[in-house]
Amino acid sequence: MPAPRAPAVNATAAALLGLLHEGPMSGGQLVTAAKERFGAFFSVTRSQVYRELPALAAAGLLERGEQGPRASQQYVLTAQGKRAFRAWVAAGRGADSLRSPLVLRLLHARTLGPKQRAELVRTSREAYTERLAAARAAARAERDPYRKAAADFAVAHVRAVLKLIDAIPE
Repeated sequence: MPAPRAPAVNATAAALLGLLHEGPMSGGQLVTAAKERFGAFFSVTRSQVYRELPALAAAGLLERGEQGPRASQQYVLTAQGKRAFRAWVAAGRGADSLRSPLVLRLLHARTLGPKQRAELVRTSREAYTERLAAARAAARAERDPYRKAAADFAVAHVRAVLKLIDAIPE
């Protein structure tokens, strides 16, 4: 008898399923791991994580694991969850979209006063300069070729944002 067909998952759910391949994690651990692993190019908010986990469990893609400190609940990837994740990865074709609140803010910066615009540019440049140092360090440390490629992309992305910021006249 063939294995049951895995339900379709969205990108946020796939991000969580991918992280859970490393072992059981609580929602808080997933939020932290997501930020560390792919926060430079794919954001996952705490509210998204806590909304997805019960839905993934109800779909049979996760099971509740051990209860942790302060009533934190660990989740464990099921065989069906692994199949759903593999199906999501294999289905990746075509271009995707970038969602950047900063680029959106810069696009509409004309609605701000000169001081507010200057502050937006200054604080963004500072934040992305810090991010660049962290991204470069992560890329240098990565040994897995797929993760290395993603880490190098994160460096290029941050450099592109800095180039965008630097193109804005004073």
